[in-house]
Amino acid sequence: MSAPRDDRTQSHAGDGASRGRTEPRLGWLEGVRFRDPARKPGRAEKFPMAVWALAAAVLLVLATFLFRQPLADWLWPETRAQTLREQAAQALAAGRLSAEDGSGARELYEAALALDPDRNEAREGLMQVAAAALRQTRAAIADHRYADAHDALKLARALSAPRAETDAAAALLRRQEAEHAGIDGLLARAAAARSQGHLDDGPDAALPLYQRILALQPSRTEALEGREDALADLLQRANAALDGGKPEEAAALIARAREYDPGHVDLPAAQARLARAIESVRQRADRDLRNGKIDAALTGYRELLRIDAADAAAQAGVERSGHAYLERAERRAADFRFAEAEKDLRAARDALSDPAVRDAARRIDRARKAHSRTAPAMPAAERGRRVRALLAETDRAAARGDWLTPPGDSAYDKLRAAQALAPADPAVRRAAARALPEVRRCYEDELRGNRLRRAQACLEAWQQLQPSDRAVRGARTRLAQRWLAVGNERLGAGEIAFAEAAVVEARALDAHAPGLDEFAERVKTAANADR
Repeated sequence: MSAPRDDRTQSHAGDGASRGRTEPRLGWLEGVRFRDPARKPGRAEKFPMAVWALAAAVLLVLATFLFRQPLADWLWPETRAQTLREQAAQALAAGRLSAEDGSGARELYEAALALDPDRNEAREGLMQVAAAALRQTRAAIADHRYADAHDALKLARALSAPRAETDAAAALLRRQEAEHAGIDGLLARAAAARSQGHLDDGPDAALPLYQRILALQPSRTEALEGREDALADLLQRANAALDGGKPEEAAALIARAREYDPGHVDLPAAQARLARAIESVRQRADRDLRNGKIDAALTGYRELLRIDAADAAAQAGVERSGHAYLERAERRAADFRFAEAEKDLRAARDALSDPAVRDAARRIDRARKAHSRTAPAMPAAERGRRVRALLAETDRAAARGDWLTPPGDSAYDKLRAAQALAPADPAVRRAAARALPEVRRCYEDELRGNRLRRAQACLEAWQQLQPSDRAVRGARTRLAQRWLAVGNERLGAGEIAFAEAAVVEARALDAHAPGLDEFAERVKTAANADR
């Protein structure tokens, strides 16, 4: 039996040999037409898109690199304080403890503390700076660099280094300096200066020389006795000045004596005489101010301030004098005596830095312009109609809440125009009295809502309506303190520019607002470190 044949193979071979290759057929699928697949873009077409994407990425990376610090300060304000602490640590390690340009360890730690007062790292850093300053003091003494030693010791004391260590370093410094100074020669020069009457008129006068000796040798008997006698001579001159009615000169001499030796035996009696003379000047100035003698009162208060620039009562007297000038200027302007009003305004400007002067000047200028627009010979009936029309416009502007703006159409402008026409008119006075409570309410509402700019506008209207209202000063202080509170919050968030603006606003409102000087110093420290 023969093996089975593969007919397909043979037939295929035979057919290929006899008729050529026969392709397979798809049957009914051959009638179906499919779409061509989407053609992929070539490299030439993809290239522009890739270039733009790459360029955008490069720009993004470059911008991030260039603005990395501002972005970090904005997103994470605490990183600025951390950076300052790191820079301070580097300055400390390099021995650069303090520098006027703000790059010293002390200044950098203080800037970090101003930005973030709740963290202790900066305080600990300042303690390390104090310890390093003590080490520099001792090293400078050993090298006979006494000026450097004094500077380093001063820094250590400023940063509250341990008292025992600073005192020991100071004693060592005095001993070393005394060995190089020639004490006997200094004593002879001091005695000669006293005999010639040169007590305190230069570095080679008796008292400065004795003080120099005692700084080197505090227990040197000849220097102690010589200083005692020279101070007695100085206080005799002070008594002579008091006898001559010159308390300012006497005060300067007594102050110098107190600086040299606050325990001198003749000092209490001289101070008591000076106090009586000062009180006499104060009482006379107060009396002059009560009697309307503003010029004489201001002269007295300024004399007191030359004696003691920190005399709070004298400072208050100068302010009262300035406000008395302002009140008189406005009264004179209301009576159309503008030349005299301007004179008082100039005097007030010399006495005050208060924004009230600027406000009063605007009010007087408005009154002058309103008066100039009024015909000098306006009949009484026409004047009355004009006043009534202005008061009606005042009421309409007040109903809209337009107390100060827009200029010329505000309630205040209309009321002032009416006051310029008829300052003594009962209806005008009643309108001013009605406006005042509304303006006060405006101030309180805006302040409660922390809308400080609008509160400031309401306060200005209040002050313009009643410049002599004593409550205005308290309101100015409250608004100044609110500016400081908001500024402190923004400073903690790293917004130094806003904090600087808050200092300006607060100082314009009340230059003596509690906490203003301390906050201003913190802002200054932070700003210097940020530059």
